[in-house]
Amino acid sequence: MEKLQDFMLLFRLEPNNNYHPTETDLDAQKKQWGRWIGGIASQAKLVSTSQLGFTGKQLHADLSIKEGINISDNKMVGGNMIVKAESLDNAIEMAKGCPILTIGGTVEVRDIIPMN
Repeated sequence: MEKLQDFMLLFRLEPNNNYHPTETDLDAQKKQWGRWIGGIASQAKLVSTSQLGFTGKQLHADLSIKEGINISDNKMVGGNMIVKAESLDNAIEMAKGCPILTIGGTVEVRDIIPMN
């Protein structure tokens, strides 16, 4: 068995002010995320996961502060997950089940370099 490495999955989605999900939609989405995350956790491959809020500020190198979150290429980071996998390709296979893909989002999978 190969040694497991840590990989970060970054979830991105295009902001859509016209999308107003119902409580039923939100409940269904929460269940999808729960099943997907639970499946990874049941394999002992989940390290952590976070959902990001929609408010924030950006601190720049000159110590100036910009109101709001960073939206790049018309997409914002909505959350992240750290998983254990044998390789980048295996982490990509895990990411293929991510519910954000069903609503037009993307998952970026990155290796993590340990800070020693």
